[in-house]
Amino acid sequence: MNTTHPSTTPHPLPSLAGKKGLVVGIANDQSIAYGCAQALRAQGAALAVTYFNAKAEPHVRPLAEQLAADIIAPLDVEQPGQLEAVFAQIEERWGRLDFVIHAIAFAPGPDLQGRVTDSSAAGFARAMDVSCHSFIRMARLAEPLMAGGGALVTMSYYGAQKVVDHYGIMGPVKAALEATMRYLAAELGPAGIRVHAVSPGPILTRAASGIGHFEQLLGEAASRAPRQQLVTIADVGAVTAMLCSDAASSLTGNVIFVDGGFHVMS
Repeated sequence: MNTTHPSTTPHPLPSLAGKKGLVVGIANDQSIAYGCAQALRAQGAALAVTYFNAKAEPHVRPLAEQLAADIIAPLDVEQPGQLEAVFAQIEERWGRLDFVIHAIAFAPGPDLQGRVTDSSAAGFARAMDVSCHSFIRMARLAEPLMAGGGALVTMSYYGAQKVVDHYGIMGPVKAALEATMRYLAAELGPAGIRVHAVSPGPILTRAASGIGHFEQLLGEAASRAPRQQLVTIADVGAVTAMLCSDAASSLTGNVIFVDGGFHVMS
């Protein structure tokens, strides 16, 4: 059983030269969003990168600068006006947008670590707003900038479709996110905007550290998946970059599992 990927060498991908996109969710160099940004930039895309707040900026800005990001901006989707300000910068700098990567999620600790049955209304609503409705808001702001079509990609997890111990209210929240993705795909498809959810296997990120017994989840994923190994942020980035490319122009409305096949096992 291999618990690490045999190689983190970037995968060969279709070119994204000339495309411009927003990546939301980088916290550090272990973030799934960072793996996506690396793959997108490697294929020639110009990037706008956000950081959560002043405390996060010293961890994110150097990564964004390494990616030669055209725009580096703060974004807390719970703060009124910040999301709109990011899109205003994009419109002023680029005048258009080709893709958006939405890789943010949040639930208050007591609600995340407790039973769904016991979750608070306020905690559930906040988790839904940050993790799901923010994707809708990004889609609405991106639509007028995607006159020539584009791609919207969000990050989900297997716990949206099956019960995963200790995943708590994020299971229902991610299920809502996947349903939202399908409705956005149907509504925005006539405008040439494609929408997907990528569902990675468990990866040890800062966000995942809040999930109880996460090490056990990693071990189970590595042992039960047909590939018998964990996926990396580079694996997720490769698939995400492909979805943003013209090679995926006929694809929309999908949940794409990047989990070594874990989701097919009973």
